[in-house]
Amino acid sequence: MINKYLECGQIVRSHGINGAMVVSHFCDSYEVFEGLKHLCFKNGDTYVEHKVKKCSPYKNSALVVLDGIDTPEDVTKLRGSYLYAKREEILKDEDSFFIVDLIGLSVKDNKTGVEYGRLKDVINQGAQDIYVVEREDDADILIPAIPQFVNKISLEEGIYVTLIEGML
Repeated sequence: MINKYLECGQIVRSHGINGAMVVSHFCDSYEVFEGLKHLCFKNGDTYVEHKVKKCSPYKNSALVVLDGIDTPEDVTKLRGSYLYAKREEILKDEDSFFIVDLIGLSVKDNKTGVEYGRLKDVINQGAQDIYVVEREDDADILIPAIPQFVNKISLEEGIYVTLIEGML
């Protein structure tokens, strides 16, 4: 099932006296996060939407002011909370995927189609992501997410990879 809302940040702390909050964003870049016009909090199975009044860069994070959150006390109550955005509001390249959509996909050999396992996690190491493939009765496989190893990604078919000696 494709989620309508995606996690895009976490509130770290309040900043100043007007309800500003420091947010650690999970987007590929600050510019993607800055482009969001609404952010949501999850309350049970529902999402409560707030208009973004201001967003600016702050160290390696973002400084955010949301409509309806006006005091440091409001922010303190929300500290540690995750922020969500509507999937369609998050800009991405046409040939890119959201990590949440990849988790659980079958990982297969590009030539033989033999399944190695399922994608368990994606680790961001800066230069490129690392795919963590969980195998049933063996150690996980770590695969750099670069074209040399990841040949094709299809949400319907899975992830096709070419491994080199020593990766198994």
